[in-house]
Amino acid sequence: MLIEIKVPQLAEGTPEGTLAAWHAKAGDAVKRDQNLCDIETDKVVLETPAQGDGVLVEIKVQSGATVTSGVVLGVIDTEAKTGAATVGATPVAHAPPAAPTSATGVAPTAPAALPAARKMMADQGVDAAAVQGTGRGDRITKGDVIASIEAKSAAPVGAAQAAKAVASAPISAPLVNVPLGNRPEQRVAMTRLRMRVAERLVQSQSTAAILTTFNEVNMKPIIDLRTTYKDKFEKVHGVKLGFMSFFVKAAVHALKMYPVVNASIDGTDIVYHGYYDIGIAVGSPRGLVVPIIRDCDQMSIADIEKQIADFGKRAGEGKLGIEELTGGTFTISNGGTFGSMLSTPIINPPQSAILGVHATKDRAVVEGGQIVIRPMNYLAMSYDHRIIDGREAVLALVAMKEALEDPARLLLDL
Repeated sequence: MLIEIKVPQLAEGTPEGTLAAWHAKAGDAVKRDQNLCDIETDKVVLETPAQGDGVLVEIKVQSGATVTSGVVLGVIDTEAKTGAATVGATPVAHAPPAAPTSATGVAPTAPAALPAARKMMADQGVDAAAVQGTGRGDRITKGDVIASIEAKSAAPVGAAQAAKAVASAPISAPLVNVPLGNRPEQRVAMTRLRMRVAERLVQSQSTAAILTTFNEVNMKPIIDLRTTYKDKFEKVHGVKLGFMSFFVKAAVHALKMYPVVNASIDGTDIVYHGYYDIGIAVGSPRGLVVPIIRDCDQMSIADIEKQIADFGKRAGEGKLGIEELTGGTFTISNGGTFGSMLSTPIINPPQSAILGVHATKDRAVVEGGQIVIRPMNYLAMSYDHRIIDGREAVLALVAMKEALEDPARLLLDL
């Protein structure tokens, strides 16, 4: 019996995706539920499992092709023998070849590599065995190849040799650290996620009247609370007590006081949301993603910490689902993780506000007429001035500041 391998149903608003990589080649035996290929959309990477045991006898769509829901990618024959493949089927091996190739020198035991990475290694003469893979299943990504080349680029290369490398490289291939004098360049195609992020940011800037208000918060009460209870908290709840859960709780506290900050614009209407779904900006190998913690007002500090830890882990593995990245009424972005002191975050449409959290640093402040040292954090809240007036924006940020400086209010809902 022949079983067609089809592109899964893509989410609403995601009309197409890219076939990122095959994990089997024509003629390979496959097992039911084995992931055969990855479909990259502008939000997540979808796995395409086999619907039955058999042999992958035909690959109809090659890696890098644009696909839509229901497109047939290949065919499995449940009665065929291993090695069988229909005429015209093009083997697309995600694993390394059975014997070393003259172009790359890749040994049979070399790590698996994504198609773009294999092409780059072939173009640049990189041995796959010398590249450390960081992708899913330790597969080699294009970034891994670039990092390997950069590590070896310290050795001087003559101008003639560099010019020869440029001349021999295909026009479509990325130019990686070609040392023409002191002006090397790299050219890497945008991922769908990066293109989508760029599109959304431009949309936000061009359609919303964005202003940013700032304040500072003394983090000592939160730090003292965390220092006192972090060990017991982890022992009881099985998760570390971080700072982000307090920012989430403080945001919900302020959004309840000023509902327009939790609202959005739909045409000429203002939609006031009676729930609090907070997006947490998370970095991943594919770029920035914003998974949503839903109904934050009904969650405990421990519940929020568990959700954030789970999102962070699965974002790194590329296993976040479409539904987890859709929606949200307010977003928190923590640039302080990377050392940012101050920024003006961009609103995530159709939301109307976003909170930017930054690095906590000891600073000199005045308390009761005395100069003292306190761990201070600058908060920045960007808002859509079309529906949020400066008064509501400033007071909402002040409410967050006051809640963080007196965390007992968050626990007592005051």
